[in-house]
Amino acid sequence: MRRSLALVAAALVTGALAAPASAADGDGNGKFTIKDPRITESSGLAASRRHPGIYWTHNDSDDGAYLYAVDGSTGETVATITMSGVGSPRDVEAVSVGPDGRIYVGDIGDNLGGTWPYVWIYRLPEPKELKDRTIRATQYVVKYSDGPRDAESLVVHPKTGRVYIVDKNEKGGHLYEGPARLSASGSNTFRPVAAVPDLEATDATLSPDGEHLVVRSYFGSIAYDWNGGRIQRRERLGVPFLGQGESVTYTADGTKLMYGAEGAGSPVEPQDAPGGGGSDSPSGKGSSAASDGGGGLNGTLRTGALAAGAALVVVFALRKLRRRS
Repeated sequence: MRRSLALVAAALVTGALAAPASAADGDGNGKFTIKDPRITESSGLAASRRHPGIYWTHNDSDDGAYLYAVDGSTGETVATITMSGVGSPRDVEAVSVGPDGRIYVGDIGDNLGGTWPYVWIYRLPEPKELKDRTIRATQYVVKYSDGPRDAESLVVHPKTGRVYIVDKNEKGGHLYEGPARLSASGSNTFRPVAAVPDLEATDATLSPDGEHLVVRSYFGSIAYDWNGGRIQRRERLGVPFLGQGESVTYTADGTKLMYGAEGAGSPVEPQDAPGGGGSDSPSGKGSSAASDGGGGLNGTLRTGALAAGAALVVVFALRKLRRRS
């Protein structure tokens, strides 16, 4: 990812939100902070299927082939997994757990802006016992039918096991569908099957029943009905103000969405999932959230919303300047 620009936005938002404590603190219901000092760029999040209350995460680029199992009740790392058989990861951006008892890791980012001719997906068994260990992973080569691109979002359908990627584009991207089964020999071509407009995707997650997709950006998210992969937009969702918003996952029971951010000591905060476990409001009424569209905010959050808007302006301005340089 373009770290210098995103960090500017994160700093602006975090600083602006420091004053109104009620907007930043949340109610503590399922919220936790990742405490491991090694995890400074948590870029993906996935709820464990085998271990209740455990979340898998990883750093962005330049960390190595590691996965961390974080206890959602304490924020402590309870296991570090070293992946063998995968070479040197370039830009790990996403993690998802499939119905086959495997963890899928998306080394799908492209810090060169979408120029690498291929990226990788790693697949490894979710361990039965949580302890530090090395696990051999299978490496899959991924190409796109319409050329290289940057991406930070990978999901595995919880029923079919098919893998999907959402590319990252500030003007909106697409949902890409992989082959029915990934092949470790040769390359796996992903093809666009649906547009994902109106946001710059930094992560995505599928509900445990496979019926709903949520795609998030830095400052908002959108829920879709899955519809066999030909997604249909359902509603715009709010996200909590956490700084540089990089990750989202459904909880194992499907009632909550857990939103995360990059940075040392990064917070992870729940919101009610659309249609279950809480509010009927598209923006998660009763919790600190903000819509990309800016609507539905209570009085205590208006300052934060304005700060987020200002940060967005700065981000886009810096990007334009960078392109000209």
